[in-house]
Amino acid sequence: MAVDAGMEPMDDGKTPETDAFFEAFRAATGAPVDGYDLTFFGDSPAMNDELCDLILAGTKRATAMLLRDVTDAGEPMPVVGGFFVVVDGAGRPRCVCRTTDVTVKPLEETDDAFAFDEGEADRTLAWWLKSHRAYFARQAAREGFEMHDRIETILERFTVVWPPELANGAA
Repeated sequence: MAVDAGMEPMDDGKTPETDAFFEAFRAATGAPVDGYDLTFFGDSPAMNDELCDLILAGTKRATAMLLRDVTDAGEPMPVVGGFFVVVDGAGRPRCVCRTTDVTVKPLEETDDAFAFDEGEADRTLAWWLKSHRAYFARQAAREGFEMHDRIETILERFTVVWPPELANGAA
């Protein structure tokens, strides 16, 4: 089972295909927004595909990343009401999501409800902490920072808003 630890840096990664996908969403819904972020989950195309599938199935409605990814690596800070396009492992747009909640707290203060909303494995906090500690430890080894349980973590909840057949509340 893959672990979602937010998105990996993609140098923006937007393409004409992702722009057209977002524009189709805007045209169909009248959403008065100009921009979006692009989201690739995990640290490999295979992990991203697995996590993307959980979103498309309606199971996954949350994600986490380290605050240092915003402050040090230049990732966009999620904002409530912001939109992001989720791409699959090949970079194809799959859905548009809207951020509904953003909380920053130490990793070890994540709660059961958030672990459940991430929708991975058995959806327990014990599994979530174990898998995210391992994921962030791999990231720390790659990037040269110290991983610890008090590391500031961005916990983001979202809803799927496009395409209509996948949107939360769709029949």
